[in-house]
Amino acid sequence: MGLGPSTKETTLHHFRDPLLNIISKDKDIDLIGIIVVGTPQSNSEKYYVGRRAATLAEAIQVDGVIISVDGWGNSHVDFANTIEEIGKKSIPLVGISFIGVQGKFVVTNKYMDTIVDINKSPKGIETEVLGENSVSEYDCKKALAFLKLKMKRKKE
Repeated sequence: MGLGPSTKETTLHHFRDPLLNIISKDKDIDLIGIIVVGTPQSNSEKYYVGRRAATLAEAIQVDGVIISVDGWGNSHVDFANTIEEIGKKSIPLVGISFIGVQGKFVVTNKYMDTIVDINKSPKGIETEVLGENSVSEYDCKKALAFLKLKMKRKKE
């Protein structure tokens, strides 16, 4: 569960990542970097990678974070944990994930207040169309707009 053809991002999708394209062209944003984190099997490693990602974001002094997840279900545990660890460091953040009706979060926390749902299926479910529920340019523009608002509020 949590990974199927419509939510799977292909290699070509990663090479032409819409999130990176949108952010790197935005004149208001200084793209510092991309952190790639796996989905470990053991709970201790799940918490470890979340803490490490948050510590790295804090160390490089980011003003905000957009966190996305390729998959859902068990992957949402790692996603929620990393969001919580980043949020505890008072770094504004926005999440991007497939949710629909099928990918409801199994765990949540108070920092998961701004999540862009990349579901495109009218029924809100995983489909057999490769990439149908992958992140789109529109999803990325929404996430960036939300992040800019959160970063502005933090400065006020």
